[in-house]
Amino acid sequence: MNVENKTKVNAAHGYIKRLIFNKSDKTSVQFFKYLFVGGIAYCVDFGSLFFLTEIVKIHYLLSAAIAFILGLSTNYALSILWVFSKRAFANKRVEFFIFSVIGLVGLGLNEVIIWFFTEFVHFHYLISKIFSTAVVFLWNFVARKKILFS
Repeated sequence: MNVENKTKVNAAHGYIKRLIFNKSDKTSVQFFKYLFVGGIAYCVDFGSLFFLTEIVKIHYLLSAAIAFILGLSTNYALSILWVFSKRAFANKRVEFFIFSVIGLVGLGLNEVIIWFFTEFVHFHYLISKIFSTAVVFLWNFVARKKILFS
């Protein structure tokens, strides 16, 4: 590999490394990272929903609420650490409170969508959760980006 190609490879490597490891103000980068973070939070949420409903035998709507809160906590921690570079509030308690209020709206959406698709469309509650996730994911990203991390 000649020097020019090595320089290009090193520059590309450096760009990718910055993209992955540094926070960014670019919405597209934040959305990509939030998608990844959301995936991790979703695994916590979905796995907890399954475990609490099938193993612990808690009603699926109560399990959904508990699992959602576990996913919310995961999402908050990873969003602060990795996704968003700017924070609208210096006070972390105020920030977490607003993050939680946005999450509570998401929880309400989550519960209604799961309930609707399970009780009226007669989908399995885990299938209903998939529909809920798409709506709640978009709500959470847009609301948090606009209110907390702009």
